[in-house]
Amino acid sequence: MAHGKETPRQKMIGMMYLVLTSLLALNVSKEAVEAFKVVDESLTETTQINVQRNNLVYKDFDAKVAANPIKAGPWRDKAKEVKQRANELYNYIQNLKIQIVSTAEGKNTDAIQGKNIIVENIHKIDENNVPSQIMIGANMNGKAYDLHHAIDQYRDFLLQIIGNKDNNISKSIISTLNTEDTTDPGGEKVTWEIHNFHTLPLIAVITILSKLQSDVRNTEGQTLNYLYSQIEAKDLTVNKLEAIVKAPTNYVMKGGEYQAQVFVAATDTTQTPEVLVGNYKLVTKANGEKEYQMIGKYQKLPVDKSGHGIYKVPASTTGEKKWGGLIRIKTPSGNINSYPFEASYTVAAPNVVVSPTAMNVFYVGVNNPVDISVPGVGSDKISASMTNGSIRRGKTKRFRGSWIVRPKVPGKKALVRVTADMNGKKITFPGMPFRVKRVPDPVAKVAGKKGGPISKSNLAAQSVVLAEMENFDFDLKFRVTSFRLSVTIKGFTYDEISKSNRLTPKQKGFINQMRRGQRIIFDDIKAVGPDNTTRKLNPIIFTIQ
Repeated sequence: MAHGKETPRQKMIGMMYLVLTSLLALNVSKEAVEAFKVVDESLTETTQINVQRNNLVYKDFDAKVAANPIKAGPWRDKAKEVKQRANELYNYIQNLKIQIVSTAEGKNTDAIQGKNIIVENIHKIDENNVPSQIMIGANMNGKAYDLHHAIDQYRDFLLQIIGNKDNNISKSIISTLNTEDTTDPGGEKVTWEIHNFHTLPLIAVITILSKLQSDVRNTEGQTLNYLYSQIEAKDLTVNKLEAIVKAPTNYVMKGGEYQAQVFVAATDTTQTPEVLVGNYKLVTKANGEKEYQMIGKYQKLPVDKSGHGIYKVPASTTGEKKWGGLIRIKTPSGNINSYPFEASYTVAAPNVVVSPTAMNVFYVGVNNPVDISVPGVGSDKISASMTNGSIRRGKTKRFRGSWIVRPKVPGKKALVRVTADMNGKKITFPGMPFRVKRVPDPVAKVAGKKGGPISKSNLAAQSVVLAEMENFDFDLKFRVTSFRLSVTIKGFTYDEISKSNRLTPKQKGFINQMRRGQRIIFDDIKAVGPDNTTRKLNPIIFTIQ
């Protein structure tokens, strides 16, 4: 098996940092917080993969000791110390996660099964009091300060095991297990504890702790690989090589740049590998041996002094991007061995959509535009459905890029569910509730007024009663279908009804007979809007000036 350095940032770890950086600075909605579940599951899967790889290294230590106990024994003993310390810190962090979830949701929560946490079953994902109480504490005496100390001790232990050497492994461990304070945009000092755990949603804190567990297993693996390499440090050959792709992040905003390092985990420092990007295939030579060969056009990457191939490509279009190729290296016998590699990254548009839950309202009878996005997923791989209504993609120029919601029953909540195709796997996110209301009543107006003093000449010049929306974001039209005009002339009260929005000749005649100080009333005003319901509007009362 291979004993090269583990990738310091797996695909989902890089994505987590990007999402965390952009979302924690905002007043995120519950829908956005739900996305942390996917990140935590990916981190957990990555950690399990690291554990499996580390276990294989431990087995190889045993095999080396069986073959040569004097040579391999001391290094195997150090590896056992690394395993013990890594398990202690990993389990300590796991117990913190269990304490936070059980305190927030109760000891009988189905989110905790044995020593495992099922993030999909966590209900209070946006709870931000309990994590702060446990991790920060009322007097800055929470568990985060103990965790800080434990990480420092573990990091110092690994550096001591390596011998505090100034090499890439030591630098990687220091960087990965960094607990230094930070500085906020205002220049104020922020402690590691406050930066990572203060007033954050529960699922965000769980995800950060999962990331720390992944770091523990990753640095454990790096240290094991170093110790294993020391068994035969003076030997000139390696028994197996593995192609590695290392990228700071696999989530790139449109307009940015994707960068990755491609290298062989164990390599002869006296020669430079050849890194080729393009299509390849496995062929069988005349002597029956099989080898990988490039096909079609390909790109040869520049290689740095450490033997790392540097791959850069402009992020000009959005969506998932796949790439790969071969690493070629010469063996001591002079043969060329080829090692295939594959990788992918996602380019997303640089936008963040946050919908405050308290304002999530759909109106019956109108097109309600909704923006739907999933970090790292192109819009063409997103679908949506809803209860109590219909949802479709906007096709007109006005709504292109948005989704159009048409709710049905006012007073009954609508639930919007989003499904995304993430790396070939359909993932449905928990539904987001919206209130459904009918469009508010318009305001009846004559001459642009809702009542009050008016000149006789101005009123006599009017021909219609209008219904207008006030302080409403939608551009809706209501049509007045009937109204009644009431006046008192010479002690007698006259009522005249119009069956449309227009003043009848008789109503105009009454207006022409009005005198200064007299009142004229428009009431029983009825209007029909886009939802086809008839609304009875407030009366208009004028006094002739």
